[in-house]
Amino acid sequence: MVPATAAQAVPLVEVQVKGDLDAQSAPEVNRLLEQALALRPQQIVVDLADCDTIDGAGVLLLLDAHRRAVRDGGAVALRSPSERARRVLRLAKVDRIMQLLPYAVVELAPAGPVVA
Repeated sequence: MVPATAAQAVPLVEVQVKGDLDAQSAPEVNRLLEQALALRPQQIVVDLADCDTIDGAGVLLLLDAHRRAVRDGGAVALRSPSERARRVLRLAKVDRIMQLLPYAVVELAPAGPVVA
């Protein structure tokens, strides 16, 4: 296996978390983050729109992923955490370390002329 170089880094990888991010789900989410980190992206966006709650294990997992991404010249941002998850992230001061993004709305251009 050839080690990744800066020229091989991808700009963005998105990881979507569904359900709770807790001690039970952390190993699976960690596996996905490991795969994302292996790509050496400039940024990993963890989509938390469908994540109801985060516990201490989830917070530690996110912080570790961010630390590892920064070490390789990247970053991890969290998108669309629920109000409950946002409260946990705020109490753990994660919002001071990682960027919290609002939900990204993608506007698609019409495929052809619009007939009224």
